[in-house]
Amino acid sequence: MKYSKATNYALHTMLFLVAASSDKPVGVAQLAEKQGVSPTYLSKILTKLVKAGLIESASGANGGYRVKRKKEEISFLDIIHAIEGTASLFDCSLNHPAECLIQRVMVEAEQKMEQHLLNQKIVELAAKITVDS
Repeated sequence: MKYSKATNYALHTMLFLVAASSDKPVGVAQLAEKQGVSPTYLSKILTKLVKAGLIESASGANGGYRVKRKKEEISFLDIIHAIEGTASLFDCSLNHPAECLIQRVMVEAEQKMEQHLLNQKIVELAAKITVDS
């Protein structure tokens, strides 16, 4: 099981935005530079985070991105779902006359993992780092 690089960048971007000391928008160039990724690529990720309601964009000379939801409510799972979607990681492709027993085990494991990620709030990590403005 592996998450995409986009999820990696999204988690790091959200950590940076949550840890930022002010509500002043942070530009895509600064966010991209912090992670060593192209601003064009990061913009696509930011668009997904905006659509999910996690962040908002501000246009203009001092524009950029800032956290939209309450920081204390944003979980790892929220960010992962914004990028990866909510489809199950495992899909039994065999035709069974009854419920697939393997599918049941895999879904249970996925539910436990999702519960753990739901309980992990990004703000808890943000409290442990410092951000250079």
